[in-house]
Amino acid sequence: MINEYYILRDNEKHGPYSHTELMDMQVSATELVLSPLATDWQEAAELPEFDEYFKSIGVHVPTVNNVANFGWRLLAYIIDNVMVVVAAAIVGGMFGLIKLVWGGGVNAINMNTEETSSTKLLTNLLFAAIFMVYHSIFESTKLQGSIGKVICKMAVVDINGQRLTFSQALQRNLSKLISSLLCGIGFLACIWSPMQQCWHDQIAKTFVVRKPN
Repeated sequence: MINEYYILRDNEKHGPYSHTELMDMQVSATELVLSPLATDWQEAAELPEFDEYFKSIGVHVPTVNNVANFGWRLLAYIIDNVMVVVAAAIVGGMFGLIKLVWGGGVNAINMNTEETSSTKLLTNLLFAAIFMVYHSIFESTKLQGSIGKVICKMAVVDINGQRLTFSQALQRNLSKLISSLLCGIGFLACIWSPMQQCWHDQIAKTFVVRKPN
């Protein structure tokens, strides 16, 4: 029968099942399935009839056809930066206003050169930490990416196309420090990588894919 699928679980062959029954069983993308139209076992994600099912539960198996290119990733990065900078400016402006009103006027917010440099360094470190945590949290949620990536219809996934755990996402974003310290070369690696991976993607074994419309 056309609906006679078999699945390999705990090293045992189970079935036959229909296509719908396998979905009700919450078949995973990496489980081996024997299709009635095939002669060998395949991962469920390789079977086109399961495409819509996996996409509906946030599984996007990375392929050369669906990975996001440098242009899309740059656009998402710009959107995220604009949002974070605007939010930081609003918060900073509020603190400045509080100092101005309750701290004794304009002189209260004047700083010497050494204080200004220290404050700038602290601000940059804080901005970097917030940005990493922001990306890590969003990438490990059902959104599977930052707000910029969501707007650009992209998702960050592991090698099996599944959502990252927070630890995987944090490792990915901490790895961006390597590229930042080397003049951004690791970010440009996306251009010549066959699967459009930056260095931090390669280190964390992650991919950025474009979601289907």
